[in-house]
Amino acid sequence: MELLPEGCIANAISFTTPRDACRLSSVSAIFKLAAESDAVWESFLPPDYSTLLSSSSSSSSLRSSSKKELYFSLCHNPILIDEGKKSFSLDKQSGKKCYMISARDLLIIWGDTPTYWSWTSIPEARFPEVAELICVCWLEIRGKINTRSLSPGTLYTAYLVYKLTAGSFGFEYQPVVVSVGLVSGESQTRTVYLEEERGLRQGHHGLLNRSSSQASTPKENDGYFPKERKDEWLEIELGDFFNKEDEDGELEMSVLELACGHWKCGLVIQGLEWVMKTSVQVATTIRLHAN
Repeated sequence: MELLPEGCIANAISFTTPRDACRLSSVSAIFKLAAESDAVWESFLPPDYSTLLSSSSSSSSLRSSSKKELYFSLCHNPILIDEGKKSFSLDKQSGKKCYMISARDLLIIWGDTPTYWSWTSIPEARFPEVAELICVCWLEIRGKINTRSLSPGTLYTAYLVYKLTAGSFGFEYQPVVVSVGLVSGESQTRTVYLEEERGLRQGHHGLLNRSSSQASTPKENDGYFPKERKDEWLEIELGDFFNKEDEDGELEMSVLELACGHWKCGLVIQGLEWVMKTSVQVATTIRLHAN
């Protein structure tokens, strides 16, 4: 193999994965040159990466980077695009595109009414502004993204990324209804809790639109309760969507609590995030539904 030209080795490596390329770079000196070449790492970047970079004001420092440096920078440091309304990053293992839609780019009912919602800046947020719930009895949050923006042939999971203030209330025992689906098609709908500790005590409410006779008590790790992220925000899973190779349409995500009429406050929204679902997550989902 080492008798082959570097370009030939690089071409072969480009048909593998980012993880494989990193492993192959330790085989020999010529493999290292080939595995770290721009030709290899550009093949792991999305076809429209240049367009996405051009829509970001924070990408100028990345243009002089090698393609490998660019790849890992996009994995670890999401960039703001679309005038700061969205963030874009890459899944480290696969290079699939990931997005977060900022609170400002969501439809939040009464979001521009200061009595109900306020807009503020906090240092730990990815975006210039987040939305903080002052008090409402009708909670309705919706977001959309075109399927063409996502990587084709990829299973995605949507999350609401948020915090709860110290004085939050109204989410202790009341679940919210979340859904994901194409605007023109069927949606995947389920019921989740935004406050973990007290929501766990209320498993008898029943989930997934089942009747009370069929309802089972949910477990802490089954996806119906929030998890704390590495960035110390909370995330709650809204649902999955498989983006087909030829998919062309608008995806809508929603978070609703319209039925009970109870007042709620203290919810801080950073955005709605789309990330690739890992094989471990897929296996966990299958196991949970099997049980």
